[in-house]
Amino acid sequence: MLQQKIQTFINSSQFEKSIIGLILLNAIILGLETDAMILASYGEWLELIQNIILLAFIIEAILKISAVAPRLKLYFANGWNLFDFSVIVLSLVPATGELAMIARLARLLRVLRLTSTMPELRLIVTTLMRSIPSMGHIMLLMSIIFYVYAIAGYHLFHAHDPQHWGSLGIAILSLFRVVTLEDWTDLMYTALEQYEWAWIYFISFIFVGTFVIINLFIAVVINNLEKSKAEDLENIRQPVSRDELLKDLADTQQALHRLRQRMERVE
Repeated sequence: MLQQKIQTFINSSQFEKSIIGLILLNAIILGLETDAMILASYGEWLELIQNIILLAFIIEAILKISAVAPRLKLYFANGWNLFDFSVIVLSLVPATGELAMIARLARLLRVLRLTSTMPELRLIVTTLMRSIPSMGHIMLLMSIIFYVYAIAGYHLFHAHDPQHWGSLGIAILSLFRVVTLEDWTDLMYTALEQYEWAWIYFISFIFVGTFVIINLFIAVVINNLEKSKAEDLENIRQPVSRDELLKDLADTQQALHRLRQRMERVE
């Protein structure tokens, strides 16, 4: 019965909103600590509030673990819970000596907890993580395109414009400037002084590198976003597990037993 009450409490919208509020407050305090005047005047108060927020996060973790005890695997098998727990453990590192930097980074990681508390952000992060393998193949394709165009650019333009095409490495940097559309026309106009048809080189690279590759990235993310949404819906529709049914049945039997005892006392 107690576990059910804890589960109801931690799953309530009020509890979730409170945690989100604490995370936002923590983020504001981290920003205030970057101001030397504020830190000098209110540093002790800010530290006290940080400790209170950390205590609240510890209580949150204890409640979530208590809700599934003794089956702790249900808590730690969830990647988001594991991330939250790791952030809390790192936050317990003293902010002094050689470990001071770790403690500060742990405080920054608390802000990232916002992604684990908001379902919409959690869905986006999950989608991005799932997209990494596919993005790796796209990056490989893009690397090949960069390599081919860099060698071609070196042979075509290095004599006239050695500053931007003097070596393979510099040529790759110049192509990165072109693909990000950062003053790429300056490079093209310089090349046009030597070859009238140099525009074909630049326009074709922009078309392939900017439009085609970026659209491939977008397509991969959208595809994985749809898969993540479908998985979330499937998890919602997923039937209750056998262990959960047995637990609910045992709780019901205990409640009936207590009710029977009360009725016998009344009689």
